[in-house]
Amino acid sequence: MHKIRYIDRSTHKLETEKVYGEKAVLLLYGNRLFSKPLLFIVTKFPLFSKFYGWMQKRKSSKKKIKPFIQRFGIDEREFENADFTSFNDFFIRKLKKSARPIDVRPEAVVAPADGRYLVYPNIEKADGFYVKGKKFTLQRFLKDDALADRYKEGGMVIARLCPVDYHRFHFPVDCKVKEARFINGMLHSVNPIALCKNIECLSENKRFVTELETKAFRTVLFIEIGAVNVGSVHQTHLPNTEQSKGAEKGFFSFGGSCIVMLFEPNTICFDQDLVEASHKKIETLVKMGSSIALANC
Repeated sequence: MHKIRYIDRSTHKLETEKVYGEKAVLLLYGNRLFSKPLLFIVTKFPLFSKFYGWMQKRKSSKKKIKPFIQRFGIDEREFENADFTSFNDFFIRKLKKSARPIDVRPEAVVAPADGRYLVYPNIEKADGFYVKGKKFTLQRFLKDDALADRYKEGGMVIARLCPVDYHRFHFPVDCKVKEARFINGMLHSVNPIALCKNIECLSENKRFVTELETKAFRTVLFIEIGAVNVGSVHQTHLPNTEQSKGAEKGFFSFGGSCIVMLFEPNTICFDQDLVEASHKKIETLVKMGSSIALANC
């Protein structure tokens, strides 16, 4: 298996990712002949993800929590409450506010979630969206030609959340949030192994598109993407309200998942370390609340 490497921003070291459910990902996205029909069943029909999700909500699933914490070195001191009723209850845990300080500078855009980040200052000039001759396109992704045209030369953030991560997501800027638009689709994995096989996963999966109206950054698009075992994206905020940077927007149920943010042209400058790593096609592990960009500089 190809190793997944990323930069840990807190240490600046190149790390190798421990993949939860590695065998299942390889089974679904391997080269074996039987993987194609199996992949179609798992991704096209949500019954598998719903059943797996139901299993993680059972009280008996609590026994998985301690081994999971130990294997992946999760810091229990960050938990707001450690009295979990199931594995999914642990998975959607809340953290103490002190665990994720928010960059309060008005000109700063913060990471909306813990995850592995790639940034693209100009989507149209990015070369990272071609895989086996297929190209990721905003038209397919947004299902809105006018929006796609508006953001085609803008900035793009892809944040990939692994099962080991804190799975609540937050507003990256002060904003007025509009109602989320649901786009139905499949439930592919968003693991790099899967994306290398089919970059169009991002445009095929179930997703929510939310417009965030801001003073400093005009309108930011915030897109949550469901993935295999993550049929549920939960919005916990109220639409058509003013929201502060760092306030909770929602959470993902058990599994891996992904967040994409789109910025209008000439509104932001991404942090240089993220730009440099992304240019090398290396993800950077960033914690929620840390700066990822500044208002156009």
